Amino acid sequence: MKPTDRRTDFPIQIDARHCTIRPAMNAKMHEGAEVLRRQVEQFPIASLHVLIEHNARNNNHTVKTDLFLNNETLVCSDHDLLAYTAYERCIQALAAEVERYKARLGQDAERQKTEKATHQTVRPTALPDAAAIEAAVRDGDYATFRTATFVYEEPVRKRAGRWIERYPEAEAQIDRQLKMADIVEEVFLNAFENYGRRPEGVRFGEWLEDQIDHAVKELLRRPDAELENIALARTARAAKKGMEAV
Repeated sequence: MKPTDRRTDFPIQIDARHCTIRPAMNAKMHEGAEVLRRQVEQFPIASLHVLIEHNARNNNHTVKTDLFLNNETLVCSDHDLLAYTAYERCIQALAAEVERYKARLGQDAERQKTEKATHQTVRPTALPDAAAIEAAVRDGDYATFRTATFVYEEPVRKRAGRWIERYPEAEAQIDRQLKMADIVEEVFLNAFENYGRRPEGVRFGEWLEDQIDHAVKELLRRPDAELENIALARTARAAKKGMEAV
């Protein structure tokens, strides 16, 4: 026997094994699910499946419920001599699960909202010279590479400042053991060393943004080695500027 609710907003299907669900009981079970219907009315997809099985050996009824919400399925089961008593407890348990599920969705939505609000795409402050950037990489000239990519420096700094908020450990070290300028330099060092592996069709600014996460993790993982590399890079840049000034 498979009586099914005809309402389209919250369809309920009840299956029975080794027992019969009379019309009065079917109607009572639909009424008992009203609390769920009100809870899930905001979901585009919501339906309830109920399986009632009678065990003749102990005269018990086992009730299994599946509540389908979008891509999530909430399940519950209970048993009792009276099928409706077990069903009622399942509905109460599902109602609590729905509230927890809504809370999780709310937390995810708030997190996504926060990430979207803090997102700043790395865009150059002036038109970059792509040929100069590629020539510097080809010549292994990091100082010239940094000069050619200077139009990205401030956008990278701003984006890194937002990004580091995800790493309380690194944020706590800013202006102590670690400076924002170190993270920025690490980003450009990574970009210089990995330029040949940059995916085709990806904007340089977008690719620079992808280097921020790696730069922060590397500075946290092995700060001494990375800060030494940064210091050497800055020394090379300063030396080149000094030669150019002569």
